[in-house]
Amino acid sequence: MTKIALTIAGSDSGGGAGIQADLKTFAMHRVHGASVVCCVTAQNTLGVTQVGEIDLSLISAQIKAISDDLSVNAIKTGMLLNSAIIQTVAQQIELQGWQQLVIDPVMVSRTGAQLIDDRAISDLRELLIPQASIVTPNRYEAEILSGLKVDSLKELKQAAIAIYEATGAIVLAKGGSLSAEERGVDVWYDGREVKTLFRNTVVTNNTHGTGCTLSAAICANLALGKDLWQSVVDAKTYVTNALEHSLDIGSGSGPVGHFFPLIKSN
Repeated sequence: MTKIALTIAGSDSGGGAGIQADLKTFAMHRVHGASVVCCVTAQNTLGVTQVGEIDLSLISAQIKAISDDLSVNAIKTGMLLNSAIIQTVAQQIELQGWQQLVIDPVMVSRTGAQLIDDRAISDLRELLIPQASIVTPNRYEAEILSGLKVDSLKELKQAAIAIYEATGAIVLAKGGSLSAEERGVDVWYDGREVKTLFRNTVVTNNTHGTGCTLSAAICANLALGKDLWQSVVDAKTYVTNALEHSLDIGSGSGPVGHFFPLIKSN
């Protein structure tokens, strides 16, 4: 049977991140992608110029329409914008009883810019992340969720443990913005052991959508029936390959190459 993955996130008009990146990633894993749009951005490779939220009743209606008709195998969340949207999504996910939930806690960009306010961060931590199978914070998000400063791999490990202890969710803390030889080393903690995950460092300016793509790939692999650790390992490989085939489009930071398997087969 065709597997189904659902993304609950924001739209990126430039097509490099958000729901657009998620759906491309699902498709490249041969998984049908469904989507719930929570906010719409006007953005391109240079940045975001405007953001608009979707009415809460329409967000709920999208979720209900999917749950009434489709058997969803795995879900991921991305940019949820504000506290009201986070509360709505958390309530609806709990109401539907959906399992295999991947939370990409989009709070801070890879450059350290905070994207949502403190109230929204609190609701994300308290209402949504405890429902997750796994949460995938970047270095700066790991700092916020753990309350610890993260400047090294050792500190990223400590933050991952603290997040697990606070939320009960398995953690994949991403080290893409660490420095020197620690750059790109991710940390897994499941309450029993700390593991590190690294492929190879890809030097490219075109990294837009990396975090969205990783969490979407984990979600797709879960939908395919893989266990959580294998889903993470395979997702890391997919993202590394996509970075190696990143797209040099636009005048800023281009997106990763989601469809690299099609290029490689030609």
